[in-house]
Amino acid sequence: MHGKFTGWPEQAMDVLLQLQGEPAQAVRERCRADRERLVRQPMIDLLNGVADTDPRYEDFSVWHYRTGSWWWQHQSAVIRLGRKIEISLRFSLDGLWIQGAWWYPDPGQVETFRGAVAAEGSGRELAFLVEELKEKGYDVSGDVMKRPPRGHPAGHSRTELLRHRSLTAARPLGCGEWLHTPEAVGRVLSAAADLDDLLRWLVRHVKSGT
Repeated sequence: MHGKFTGWPEQAMDVLLQLQGEPAQAVRERCRADRERLVRQPMIDLLNGVADTDPRYEDFSVWHYRTGSWWWQHQSAVIRLGRKIEISLRFSLDGLWIQGAWWYPDPGQVETFRGAVAAEGSGRELAFLVEELKEKGYDVSGDVMKRPPRGHPAGHSRTELLRHRSLTAARPLGCGEWLHTPEAVGRVLSAAADLDDLLRWLVRHVKSGT
C-alpha cells in the first residue's frame, strides 16, 4: 500500500534550506530522516497518484541520495515509457520541474531516430510537435552535433532535428501553494499530456533502435 498524496509539507522546504551550499556530512545525517519523510516520500506518493490515473505511468523510480550535494538538494524521479524514453520530475526549492526525454541512447537508436526525421511523414510530424511544445513554453534541447550528420544534405528542411543525438523538452511547473496540496498530481498529469504526443512519437520510431 502507498500513501495518498496530499502535497509536500511546508517543512520540506525547511529541510532543503538546511541542505543548501555544501552541507557537512553531520548536517546531511541530521537531515536524512526528515528528508526521507518530508521530501522523498511525497514524491513517491505523487507518482503513485499519477500511476493510479494512467497505468502507462506505473514504471517509475524515485532516487535515493548520492555523494554530491545536488542530489540532497533536488529530489529526482523518472517514469519510463520506453527504452531510454522517459518523463523526469524534480522537486527542489525552485519548485517542481518536468522533462520528457529520449537520451543516453542505445546503439542504433540515433540512426533510427534520424531515419524517422528524414522520412517525410514522420519527420514533418516531429517538427510540428517540437514547435507546438516550444509555443507552450517548453525548452527543447538535447545533445546536438555542430554539423549535419553524414548521409544527410546540409540543406535538409529538418537539418536542426537531424543533428540531435538526444531530444528533450522541459519546463518548470512552478513553486505555488499548489505544491503543498493534492493539486500537484493534476499539474503533473497536465504537463504529461503536453509531452504525450512527442513521447509517443519517440516510442513508435526510436524505442528499439533496430
